[in-house]
Amino acid sequence: MTEPLQPPSKKNPQKRTPSPMRPPEARSRAALGLTAAAAEGRFALQVCEECNTVQYPPRDACRACLSTGLNWQDVSPAGRLLAETTVRTSTKLYFRERMPWRMGSVQLEAGPVVLCHVHGDCEQGGDVTILNRLDASGQGVLLAVPRDRKNHMEDDPQMRALSANPKHRRILITDLRNPNTPALVTALLGAGAAAVFVGESESWRPHPNRDALSSLEKVSLVPLDVTDTSSVERLAGEIGGKTDILINNARFLRPGGVLERGDTGFAREEMETNYLGLMRLAQAFGPGMCARTNDGVNSAVAWVNILSVFALSNTPDFGCFSASNAAAFSLSQSLRGEFRASGLRVMTVFAGPDDDDWHQPLPPPKVTANALAKAVVGGLQQGLEDVWCGDVAKEIRERWRRDPKVLERELTQGGEGA
Repeated sequence: MTEPLQPPSKKNPQKRTPSPMRPPEARSRAALGLTAAAAEGRFALQVCEECNTVQYPPRDACRACLSTGLNWQDVSPAGRLLAETTVRTSTKLYFRERMPWRMGSVQLEAGPVVLCHVHGDCEQGGDVTILNRLDASGQGVLLAVPRDRKNHMEDDPQMRALSANPKHRRILITDLRNPNTPALVTALLGAGAAAVFVGESESWRPHPNRDALSSLEKVSLVPLDVTDTSSVERLAGEIGGKTDILINNARFLRPGGVLERGDTGFAREEMETNYLGLMRLAQAFGPGMCARTNDGVNSAVAWVNILSVFALSNTPDFGCFSASNAAAFSLSQSLRGEFRASGLRVMTVFAGPDDDDWHQPLPPPKVTANALAKAVVGGLQQGLEDVWCGDVAKEIRERWRRDPKVLERELTQGGEGA
């Protein structure tokens, strides 16, 4: 049975921080479908469109009929552990530092036998569930876990290596004034975070979130204005070396499109906060976090950007705000590539309209602060790259994947003509 993960001892500043390392990442083009599914926490395999044979490992032609029509589909993750072995040495430095490491073969109910990592609580011959997770190189790998949940399962070393679990980690949330901040703090502390720093701009202005958070144990309010480079750099100098997860929820939002605005004032504020603010944070905190991705129990592990789902396809009701989020989404993809060498994850949370004052004219369903917090913590615990929060976000995701042009027309078409 997995032993509970203990809080790390205080780090000796005279000892060298272990250099970031990542597992082998070479994959065929066909195998990238597994990685794409892992980014959203789905277990998907290729299924032949001619004979319906489920394929493993990923390939270019069906193993049964040689058809090249292989589509990725979600399949049952249930199976039985056929055989397992424990690897105690490796030529790969990443695994050598993490020995022993269990590997095994699982007979899936869907058909094929898969090779995978094996959770420490799995028993040979026992029922297991296959999880498709992203490893430190950003590639999809399979992990077998017991079908029935065990105590402290998430503390298994292999499972923790394939996640960004907040437990025992120190987290920075960038905007105290965002309505979702108290719920985020509560959810992160409930997930076992060691400390939560909350950035506050214009501290002279009263705000109810300050009263709700300032008295909480393990929570520290720190000065941070993402539109001010010197403010960001000062805070990075103070806590950048001990920030394990950064959650960027800083946001400037005003309704309206280009013609309705009449000037560029609000648009400039949206770009300063939603896009350039992300860039300032990445330039100040990114290098330090990338250097600490191999630093033990509380290593730096994830960067989280909370964006509007209208970053995918613009809605004129919030046209300029959507444009700033589209820019931030593109920048998030750039950061994912830049951070990948160190193993630092980038998780993008696409949220539907919030249940706040600015979205009051829009009809329900809305995303509550608690729902968003639950989605963020769940995404970290699963090590996801893309999280879709709310019914609106999930619907737009599916419509965007079917046909982006049709979605664009649906979101931008006006009312009936005169």
